[in-house]
Amino acid sequence: MHPAPSIIFFTVASGLGFGMMFWLGIGAPTVIGFNAFLFYLVAYALAVGGLISSTFHLGNPQRALKAFTQWKTSWLSREGWLSVVTLSVIGLYAIAEIFFYTRLIPLGFLGAVLALASVFATSMIYGQLKTVPRWNQWTTPVVFLAMSLGGGALLAGQILPAIVLIVMAAIAVILAWITGDKAFDRAGHTLSSATGLGTDGAVRAFEPPHTGTNYLMKEMVHVIGRKHATKLRVIGMILFALLPVVLLLLSANHVTGAIAAVSHIAGALTIRWLFFAEAEHVVGLYYGKR
Repeated sequence: MHPAPSIIFFTVASGLGFGMMFWLGIGAPTVIGFNAFLFYLVAYALAVGGLISSTFHLGNPQRALKAFTQWKTSWLSREGWLSVVTLSVIGLYAIAEIFFYTRLIPLGFLGAVLALASVFATSMIYGQLKTVPRWNQWTTPVVFLAMSLGGGALLAGQILPAIVLIVMAAIAVILAWITGDKAFDRAGHTLSSATGLGTDGAVRAFEPPHTGTNYLMKEMVHVIGRKHATKLRVIGMILFALLPVVLLLLSANHVTGAIAAVSHIAGALTIRWLFFAEAEHVVGLYYGKR
């Protein structure tokens, strides 16, 4: 699929923001007053900034509020509601810490659970799509949650949890690549099954459906060369996990922590770009792009 920059930033930034909120909600680190303000400022900037950017790829952003009405059937709607509730609960928890020097522990734990639920809902927007076999597998929510927790721990200054979770996230990403590379073939999608005309024999396209490109071809059909994908996977994994973990193991201080965080975020953006760019929608069969 064609990766929209706004959706890449949204999934990475909001994941990091909600990941930070999880750790702050359980008191890791325990911060009060101005220090708490700085931590929550970063977490809210990432989470809210990511959510706002998610509307940029919509054809009619002014209609985004209508998504909240479909919570019974839509993971997008559930994500919207969970995000709003999470921001509200963590906001109350943060106010108590910043202005009243008080930790409302039950409220913090509730906010932490809601933060993870928000990330899970985001992952299921993609994980539920049977038309994209690479996404429609158990690795999608695991990768989203692991990246959120690992990156959130790093930004929250939780060194040991960050190292463990970033390694786990890297393993989950590699598993997603391995299983995802065979997902389309394993699903058994063909032009015959896509058109529903395979009962009378093999189906082939007589002529292209269009003489030029259209919206579906632009958004749903994107081909990335295997050579480029392999290079980006290596670069993404080095930036996402290898460099940050080595830096944190060698010397965990403010300077190395900052470098590790920048490297990790750059790697997360690369990996998430591949998440979209490598996804193959079954509509590509209709256009002869598979």
